[in-house]
Amino acid sequence: MPDIIIAVKVDVDTERGTRLGVPALARVFDELGIRATFFFSLGPDNTGRALRRVFRPGFLKKVRRTSVIGTYGMRTLLNGVLWPGPYIGRRHADVMRAIRDAGHEVGIHCYDHIRWQDGLHRMRLAEVRAEFGRARTEFARVFGVAATAAAAAGWQADAHSLTVYDEAGLAYASDTRGSTPFFPAVRGQRFRTLQIPTTLPTLDELMGRPDFPDELLATHYFSLLHRNAVNVMTVHAEIEGLVKRDWFREFLTRAVSMRVQFLTLAAVAQTVLAQPDAVPVNELVQGEIDGRSGTLAVQGGAIA
Repeated sequence: MPDIIIAVKVDVDTERGTRLGVPALARVFDELGIRATFFFSLGPDNTGRALRRVFRPGFLKKVRRTSVIGTYGMRTLLNGVLWPGPYIGRRHADVMRAIRDAGHEVGIHCYDHIRWQDGLHRMRLAEVRAEFGRARTEFARVFGVAATAAAAAGWQADAHSLTVYDEAGLAYASDTRGSTPFFPAVRGQRFRTLQIPTTLPTLDELMGRPDFPDELLATHYFSLLHRNAVNVMTVHAEIEGLVKRDWFREFLTRAVSMRVQFLTLAAVAQTVLAQPDAVPVNELVQGEIDGRSGTLAVQGGAIA
């Protein structure tokens, strides 16, 4: 068994990321013989409505660091504001199916990214069930099968979303930031759907910071990798697939030369769930992550 394992999780947030970033990432993965897990936004791209986050602590600082216009493009930043957001699944089902056909894993990111990321905690259970139901319906229309995995937009999860996942019979979800796979609990209520958290910082959390210049980013990532454990790296089709594609290709090439093994999250889940009694139960809490504005779902303390 290799010392270092990385599971690459690709979050696809926008129409532009689907149309341009996803095929670009697929070419890089194919070149290096890597299989990844893609989570697709399936409904309207209303990215422009994210401007409401301007009052959130740390949001403007992140905008300046990551060059939002260069990353997403002006047209994307006006989707849902000056014109209706384009429906991603309707426009780019062929792109999504090509990823599946190339041997990558596919799952649900969301239906409406902005609605889930900015509004989940204000939704009633019925509203969450309906919103995730729309994503499941569109996924089934695009791929012809039911989704077995989800990764919430913006790492936003709570008791309502975990309830809906259990109802959907998902094999696993990847909604959280943490260190090891776990079964989540919220205020004493335990849930059945395995959580596989993102363990590494995302590139947009480090970009533009004086302590992480571009030439040292790869070295920093390699210093964070744990041996004999699964390192989950979330990348974005709009960033690693477009504006930082060359950097990402170089990082992956270096990892391959080090004989790092790359797994899909489905393969990780299968291994973990082979011994379910060994999986810890941890509280799912809302916490902050350095470099990202707002709160996210975070792996909390273990429950006996």
